[in-house]
Amino acid sequence: MNIYVGNLNYSLQEEELKEAFAEYGEVASVKIIKDKVTGRSKGFGFIEMDNDDEANNAIQELNGVEVKGRSLKVNQAKPPRNE
Repeated sequence: MNIYVGNLNYSLQEEELKEAFAEYGEVASVKIIKDKVTGRSKGFGFIEMDNDDEANNAIQELNGVEVKGRSLKVNQAKPPRNE
């Protein structure tokens, strides 16, 4: 399952985000989205977890949790819209 994680602290590293989700199961991948020009975090990212039960548990447990002074917004990622 692909999970959207928003409201990230701009200094948060992918490894730190992975550690938070790894408490709930196997994390397949972590990607914090960065600005192409500055390389600075845009404050959101995506986590991929292969086990849907573990992913749903992580979403329930981590949504609203404060990490580095910011409350995470965590939910199942929606597929991109092709307009």
